[in-house]
Parts: sequence; structure tokens; C-alpha cells
Amino acid sequence: MADQTKKPRHNRPEKIRCDACPVMCYIAEGRIGACDRYANEGGKIIRCDPLTILDRRIEAGGEVRPFLKSDWDGQTIGAQDVFVSGVGAGTTYPDYKPAPFIVSREVDGADFVTVVTEAIYSYCGVKVKIDTDRHLGAEAATVRSMGEAIGHVTTGEYGSQMLSLGGVDHLTGGSKPEGRVTCDTLLRLCNREAVELEIDGGARVIVQAGKAPIVDNVREERMRVGCGSATIGMFASQWQGLVDEVVVVDDHITGVVSEHQAGKVLGWADTGIRIKGRRSTPGRYFQVAKPGLGWGGTDIEDPLGILNPWLGNKGARPRLSLLMVSTTGEHSGYYVLDEDLVPQPAPMPEALISSVELIAENCEPALCTVMFMAGAGGSLRAGVTQNPVRLTRSVQALKTRVTCGGAPAYVWPGGGITLMVDVTKMPDGSFGYVPTPALVAPLEFTLKREDYRALGGYDAAVRSVADILEHGGEYGQGIRAINPDEGET
Repeated sequence: MADQTKKPRHNRPEKIRCDACPVMCYIAEGRIGACDRYANEGGKIIRCDPLTILDRRIEAGGEVRPFLKSDWDGQTIGAQDVFVSGVGAGTTYPDYKPAPFIVSREVDGADFVTVVTEAIYSYCGVKVKIDTDRHLGAEAATVRSMGEAIGHVTTGEYGSQMLSLGGVDHLTGGSKPEGRVTCDTLLRLCNREAVELEIDGGARVIVQAGKAPIVDNVREERMRVGCGSATIGMFASQWQGLVDEVVVVDDHITGVVSEHQAGKVLGWADTGIRIKGRRSTPGRYFQVAKPGLGWGGTDIEDPLGILNPWLGNKGARPRLSLLMVSTTGEHSGYYVLDEDLVPQPAPMPEALISSVELIAENCEPALCTVMFMAGAGGSLRAGVTQNPVRLTRSVQALKTRVTCGGAPAYVWPGGGITLMVDVTKMPDGSFGYVPTPALVAPLEFTLKREDYRALGGYDAAVRSVADILEHGGEYGQGIRAINPDEGET
């Protein structure tokens, strides 16, 4: 007869459910959830990262004062010096409850309230500004990370190429790999990490907020001083008397000093030069070449390729001198017309070398700028007030100030709370994620307490800064302090 005795079960650690996001992980003791942000410690869900206090009293290079219950000296905290950010605060999800911290602060004799939370953004992305004349890709070309489509090239700006990455369609509207890669790429960009992107039909570029872009393995050093026309306007007077003709090669507008209004005002003589491309106004030419990685963001390596034969009856003559230069000063060449009116390379005079160097000197360093852009939806607004539309109206009326990790956010006009913020202004490690997938970022609303009451806010949940520093919050007592003006100390 078979043994019917039941074998004893191994004692398994009890799991508890985390409700900080829609994934609703069951987390065992000592383990963390799928987001890497919440853990089970002693049977309680805690936030892995501490609440971040922005403290402008910390001197650069000084030690952080550990604002924990065991160390705080009990003295009154200067509210104008200290700001409780959303970094490490925890979330309002599932949004029937007030925000994790609603902080009372006295500023210039007025009672203000700052509502602090970490928001889950399904509708979010980044706008990336890449300072370079290089052609990265055609407008609307797909941008990929690890082979997955995560965004597109958008309208170029003055001296910069622009990318639009992320958004709800890439996060949740495509395949699971597309959503995961999009979320991971956005997270790394927002946390100021380097990310390699590939543009269909274009370049590979390494982007990192606050750093120079690397285009096809070449580090960019500077952005252009202006288009070809603007460069002539700035430097024409310094070229006069040193050279007979100057052509500033640019993908957008190539300039010719003898035809340009700046040259005419200076009394510049005609030279008989002829430029390929479409003439716009005198001395300004469009489409002299295709976009590329060469001179002035064009595809040319030999600048003489944009010239048609010179006209002797319009001023061309043997020994006429020509300077060709790009809008960054990175490319330059000096030529002299021979007896057949064909430009021949020649050593550049010292005086012209200094003018080329002056162009380079006036170019700003090439940088990548990452702007986080998101919509603060109705559900998270419920953590601020029981009547969410009033918060939107207060923000649009400029009665409520919106910040992200203490950094000022630009709020777009129109309906909803659509915000944009420079990630380099935010504390380190400000961004997280949930595997739905979506990004998580700090969000703070600051307004007068009387206005907060009028919104239908959770006035009973308001706490003082001192109380928060002493007791912490729902997700633990860990607190870090940084100087927002100098970076983390």
C-alpha cells in the first residue's frame, strides 16, 4: 500500500503585492519588483531610492547633511532654501489617494503648498537637439535603437538637427520588443546616459545629454556660427582688402560676398563668379549640393564642385583670389584664378588664416540637448485634488507652478498639462520605469495654500518640511540632500 503521508512543505517567503503601478508585482522579502524601484523590506513595500531634498545651503564640495530622524537637530528648516522634490517620493497610483507628500512651506510670509509625486507617464517621449551641421537623415526618417523603431527625424533648426523619440505609439502601439526598447532608450537618455541611434538612410549617432554628439564615429566639436549668408554679414568687413572673393559653403544658404548686400554696402567689386544651385536673393544660394557630412553639412569634399565657369566680362581675371570656407571654419581653402580663369589651390595668407580661426572661435560647442516631454493625465491629477480639472485650469492660469525634480518645466498652452523639461537640470537618477512600459518621473505642483484649498485639495494631508524630514513617508524614511545649482555633492 502506498504511503499516504504528506510531505512537509518548504517554508517559502511570503510575497506581498505592490500597488505602485499597474503591473501589481508580488514581491518576496528582500527582493525588488520588476521596475527596480520598489522592494519588500520586513513585509512592507519601500522605495529603493531615497526622497530627494534640494538644499541650496550645501556648499559646493561640502558634505550632505543627512536629513534622517536620527541625525536631524530639530531646528527650523528655511523653506526658501529647501525644496522637497518628487525624486524617490513614490507614486499616487492607483490614484484614489493623495500624493505621497503634500508639503507646507512659508515663502516671503505666504503659506505655499508643494504637491510631490512620481508620475507614471504612458504618454511621454523626448525631443533631442543635436548641434551639428552634419546631415543625420531625411526629415521623417525612422530613428532606431537596437534595431527597433523608436522615433523619427523632425524639422531641422538653426545649426541643429532634431529628433522626436518615444511617444505612446512606440511604447504601446507596436510590438513588445519595440515598446521595451523604446522605454529603455528613453530611460537612458533622460538619465543622461549615452545611447547609440541609427537613422534609416542616414547616420549613426551617439547622443548623451550635455555632451557632444558623435556622428559616424566622429566627435562633433562645434555648431555653425550661422548660415552662409549670416557668416558673410558678420565677417565681410574683416575680409575686405585681404581677398577678392569669399564663398561660405552651407547646406541651407551658401553666401557669396561680392553679390551679398553686406559686400555691396562695403563697395565690393564684382568678380564674375557663378554658383550652382538656386539663387534666392543676391549673394544667397539654396541647394548648391545635397545634404551630407562634408563642407557645411553638404555632401561635397571639393568645394570647387559648386562653381560654374567664371565670367571674364563680369569681373573675373587671372590672379583673382578666392577664399572658400564652411560655416564652422572646419573646412577652408584658398585659390587663385589662372590664365584660363580656373581656380588653383594656393597657400593661404596668414591674415586669412586668422579670419577662419575667428569663425571657429565664434561657434558654440556642439552639445546634445534632451528635453523630456509628457502629458500629466487626469488620473495623477487626482492625487492633487478631488476635482482634477481645477488643477489644469490653475496651471494654465499660472497660479500653480510645475517643476520636475525641482527643475522648471515649460507647460504648453491649450488643454491638459503637457510639459517639457531639460533633463540636465534634474537630479541624478530622476527617471525610472514600469514594465507596462512607461517612464516614471518626478513631478511637483506649487501654489498658495488658499488656492490649494479652493482646488478641492487634500488639505488634511498637508505636512511641514520638518515633519517630513523627521518621519519620512509611506515608502520609507531614506532622504538625500543635494545642491541643485552645483549637482549632487
